[in-house]
Amino acid sequence: MATRIGKHCLLVCAAAALLTACASRPPAAAFDRPVTHALPTTTTTPLSTALSPIESAHPDESGFRVLSNGTEALQMRIALARAATKTLDMQYYIANEDTTGKLLLGAALYAADHGVRVRMLVDDLNFKDIDDVMAGLNSHPNIEVRVFNPFGSTHRSVFERTTNLLTKIDQFTRRMHNKAMIADNQLAIVGGRNLGDEYFSASTTLQFRDLDVLAAGPITADVSASFDEYWNSSGAYPLKALNHQNFSPQELDATRDALRAHWRTNADPYNAKPLNATPLATQIAADQLDLTWAPAEFKADTPGKIDQPSPDYVSPPMQRLADLMKEAQKEFLVVSPYFVPHDAGVDALAQLTQRGIRVAVLTNSLAATDAVAVQAGYSPYRVPLLQHGVELYEFKPDQQSTGTSVTGSRSRASLHAKTYVLDRQILVIGSMNLDPRSANLNTELALFIHSPVLAGQVAALFDRATAPAVSYRVTLASKAELAGVSYIGSPQSQLEWTDEENGQRHTYTSDPQAGLYRNVMTGLFLLLPVQGQL
Repeated sequence: MATRIGKHCLLVCAAAALLTACASRPPAAAFDRPVTHALPTTTTTPLSTALSPIESAHPDESGFRVLSNGTEALQMRIALARAATKTLDMQYYIANEDTTGKLLLGAALYAADHGVRVRMLVDDLNFKDIDDVMAGLNSHPNIEVRVFNPFGSTHRSVFERTTNLLTKIDQFTRRMHNKAMIADNQLAIVGGRNLGDEYFSASTTLQFRDLDVLAAGPITADVSASFDEYWNSSGAYPLKALNHQNFSPQELDATRDALRAHWRTNADPYNAKPLNATPLATQIAADQLDLTWAPAEFKADTPGKIDQPSPDYVSPPMQRLADLMKEAQKEFLVVSPYFVPHDAGVDALAQLTQRGIRVAVLTNSLAATDAVAVQAGYSPYRVPLLQHGVELYEFKPDQQSTGTSVTGSRSRASLHAKTYVLDRQILVIGSMNLDPRSANLNTELALFIHSPVLAGQVAALFDRATAPAVSYRVTLASKAELAGVSYIGSPQSQLEWTDEENGQRHTYTSDPQAGLYRNVMTGLFLLLPVQGQL
């Protein structure tokens, strides 16, 4: 009986999948979706007025500030929303309606209530709250929410979303991974953080260690141009076309009241208030924002990478990083939480070490990662990387507070920053990992900042994050160690991990702290043909 029921369910699922495959959503242009653009840089705003004399003193340069602490990153976003007087644009892979998410949405609503046009573009993959706060805010005359590459936003059930996934797998696996927030086309925040408690030191279960950069001046126009390209692309659907709910003015008022109450309750406990009471424009004019001015480049994928995929497409941010790698003279530091180099990546890094260049990589340990499948994709390349002289460090899941560094407070921690330092002269920071997904499937963005000061700041963070109290050093096991393991009958590993706790050095011969479940799952993923998706 159970077998017959199982077969019946399978037939129903197959039929549903076929029906879903036959259905297709109309193009985004078929909906009421006006084309809009960033605020012209010639428009006078308090931010432009404050920045103008400083930009004149630094021709062909932009101002930057590294945001290495989750609390500071949240505060700066709140400050950005408060500083906007004309436009506020937000583009994120993940935008959760959790504690900090609602604080940021409340800040966006505050801006809209003061006449600011707010545009919010969110990738569909993690977009679950289409009937809650964002949907309510979408009814505000100054707020519009669009969803990029939707594959299931209109489907209320897991069954419907799953069948859509199974029948549109190629569309599903291509995601908008970009992360940017822009105020008045004058200030922008670019980096690795999505919107959610775990990115802002506010989660009790998981805290991502991440990096952003605040950008001011001419480079912001390039970030805005990329946002506009996505916002007006064929893959950006108006939320109203996906979620057919209607919100009355009274319901919008209720949402506003709820967000204000949320702010009163949570702003202080979560340190969400702006960096100080002084508006950002005033801080800029008084040279109090601690900006470092330097030449910079902004590179981003086009939305066509997703909606018009081509095997001939070359990712601009990945290509620029590859070009800079070839020009490195002394050192290449890599922070990539999802690091899957494949043979091509191993060869590229080996070419650097063969020229005497130090290559050091910091990624997640199996115990720290939030993506075991990616770890399975990375693990086969550890031995060849080490054989070519690459230094490998794996971030530990238990961290202690060290102030404003990527190591953060005592909690289960996972590395999430995506940043690269070349010769301690050039800082690359953005959304892209060193993996095939960033190169071929997801859209990404990155800032290339030619500043020894900023590159030195992040290199110092790298040095602290790779210390033995914070990360495991992965090395090749010696012949004597392999012989000793063989003698006692233990399974051989070509690797060993070393760390330090309370001044005591420890050595491990298998992935430390990972546990049976993660090791088993890693083994299973190694058997699956999913390397191209990692």
